[in-house]
Amino acid sequence: MRVGLQVPSFTWPQGQAQLGDMFALIVERAERAGFYSLWVMDHFFQIPGVGPAENEMLEGWSALAFAAGHTNYIKLGTMVTGVTYRYPGVLVKTATTLDVLSHGRAYFGIGAAWNEQEHKGLGIPFPPLKERFERLEETLQIALRMWSADEEPYHGKYYTLERPLNSPQPVQLPHPPILIGGSGEQKTLRLVAKYGNACNIFGRLGREGIQHKFEVLRQHCQEIGRNYDDIEKTTLDSLQITRDGRNGTMSPKQAIEYFRSMAEIGVDQAIFSLRNVSELEPFDVLRTEVIPEVTRIPVSGR
Repeated sequence: MRVGLQVPSFTWPQGQAQLGDMFALIVERAERAGFYSLWVMDHFFQIPGVGPAENEMLEGWSALAFAAGHTNYIKLGTMVTGVTYRYPGVLVKTATTLDVLSHGRAYFGIGAAWNEQEHKGLGIPFPPLKERFERLEETLQIALRMWSADEEPYHGKYYTLERPLNSPQPVQLPHPPILIGGSGEQKTLRLVAKYGNACNIFGRLGREGIQHKFEVLRQHCQEIGRNYDDIEKTTLDSLQITRDGRNGTMSPKQAIEYFRSMAEIGVDQAIFSLRNVSELEPFDVLRTEVIPEVTRIPVSGR
């Protein structure tokens, strides 16, 4: 089993003056601890549930480029890019650039977008949900065309690309893995089955809820003749891990059991944020006591 770290907040006790130095420390610690991947949100305002909109929020792809310069092995992705934020051709170039300059470490995390507040705040059009999903599917088609070096014009309902040239091509072949965020059963998981290399399901759904979403994805795969096992199953959760499990936090033993329970239901990679991410302790615990054990846990069905 693999584990990934999501960094959803850049508001830390060290303050904005130390933001860059602190983020660099976090990504370096994550790599040393043995995390498989590192993720940032693709938002421009902080989102409800994490903090007020006014809290510090870095642009996602720039933050990943910065992280790439401070690491050597860890995979890098957005959790996830809103399809409305960038023209598809430019987005594919951005993801390709990260993949090339990081020697093949990019994920292409993408979704239908939802945060109306930041759209309106920054002057970004916010079309209805149906249109956003249609734009998402066209963007996925454009990405696959550009990554296959097919320069034939693309004419969709929303996007027209007369020459979808993409040079250089990504390091990862045939392309950076496409992770489609969200768990909608009729649209999102259907798109995962058709275009995706990975899905992402919220851990707060619990074991039964996650298993149900995986079963829906399996059914979509069967309908189109896609091998369900070819899709990486990931989850997203929020944890707080300490050496002794004090004050209601997770102890190393509890963390290992949590990851084991995820592997038992077929989760290939458990991605989570750390509520105490600006502290050294959780990374030391993960490096020495948790991740070495978790990487030996077999994933059910693999």
